[in-house]
Amino acid sequence: MATTGTTHQEQALELADIQGTVLRQRPSPYTGAYFLLRIDDPADGRRMLRRLAPDVATAVDWWDPPERAWLNVALSHSGLRALGVPQESLDSFPAEFRAGMAARAKTLGDVGESSPEHWEPPLGDTDVHVALALFAPDDATLQSVLDIAHQAHHDLPGVSVIYRVDTPQLPTGRTHLGFVDGIGEPNIEGSGVADILQTGPEHYGYLPGFGAAIKAGEFLMGYVNQLGEPAPMPQPNVLGRNGTYVAFRKLHTRVAAFRQYLNANASSPEEEELLAAKMVGRWRSGAPLMLAPEHDDPALAADPQRVNDFAYHEQDPRGLCCPLGAHIRRAYPRDSLVEGLVDPTIHRALRRAATYGPPLPDGELEDDGADRGIVFIFMGTDLGRQFEFIKSQWINDGDFTGLDTEKDPLVGANDGTGVFTIPERPIRRRLQQLPRFVITKGGEYLFMPGIRALNWLAELGD
Repeated sequence: MATTGTTHQEQALELADIQGTVLRQRPSPYTGAYFLLRIDDPADGRRMLRRLAPDVATAVDWWDPPERAWLNVALSHSGLRALGVPQESLDSFPAEFRAGMAARAKTLGDVGESSPEHWEPPLGDTDVHVALALFAPDDATLQSVLDIAHQAHHDLPGVSVIYRVDTPQLPTGRTHLGFVDGIGEPNIEGSGVADILQTGPEHYGYLPGFGAAIKAGEFLMGYVNQLGEPAPMPQPNVLGRNGTYVAFRKLHTRVAAFRQYLNANASSPEEEELLAAKMVGRWRSGAPLMLAPEHDDPALAADPQRVNDFAYHEQDPRGLCCPLGAHIRRAYPRDSLVEGLVDPTIHRALRRAATYGPPLPDGELEDDGADRGIVFIFMGTDLGRQFEFIKSQWINDGDFTGLDTEKDPLVGANDGTGVFTIPERPIRRRLQQLPRFVITKGGEYLFMPGIRALNWLAELGD
């Protein structure tokens, strides 16, 4: 049982010291790439950071970034060690981060086909030291920031690029399963989002989340969190302040399997669309079942003030509109937890996702063997209380909502024996033999430092 803190004074955020992707969503359209690097020489690693730091997009210049493209940097625990961070500082990071994502696989539901022994190398290895995220509105502009990243390490033999995944936005602007994504991100107190909304949310891709603003300490170190406490941070303070943790995950999506399942359990294309919406909690347009329970409503989906203006418990306690086990209801139950005794805001997560791989042609029901899916990014100050809790307790455990062993029908660790319950009158419907639609191909826990911390890391040993 948890309660929020009692402080109501808004905290002033040091926007110029915060990597912009923490507080700002990426505009659309976009194209981009993620790079993973290994550091074999601490001095070369520090030189690279020194070169990159001036081009990192902050929360201040996010809408006018260097080179009109977005560059952000994060490091693993082994990467911090490779840079020469003192042992005392390394030991001040939380246990989940020190262990790394592969060691936390069972907690995250990364079992069976998704277990680390099946991950793409070097994902999950201690060789993953630095992650670079590069995004731009078009290919030509992306090349400019690719050149910057290349110049930062091209003459440094002690730094190697060991992995790359390109993330061009699909022509539809949606996920491979056809859904609008990135809806309902938390409104972070002090982030300046209210000012952004006044200039046109449709331009910035921002959609306000449900409920009141969330304390900045849930997502940035050095500020008060929802518990009314300063968010824990690694030491020294210059290293931790304005930083956050990142869960980087490459997730393969079985598009053909999803389409086959809908086809096998529905009698018409219209029923397939309704079934897909029941599994997700929203229609593919983004319109929520809570506000559009019977038919899609694209106009509602396009209205940023309405698309998230709903709760669950008072309006739909049995799940007749939006099933209790639907993906979005699991990922953030809003007001439906134990009659308000448990505060879901202490488990909020910032999500950023980008598609990779070619689309499967519309109507195709057979898998073509291509690798496609999303690179999923979580950000927050407490990996255990936020990301790992959501994955283990809300996504892969049905007890919290009275569904026993049922898992999330879309991203849960299903194995072909799963069940998805759809409440209906006079009798519920239970879908059987749910396969796993999303396979983990690898990932890592990272630390995204503030700008001052990047410069501190760059000057270690000097």
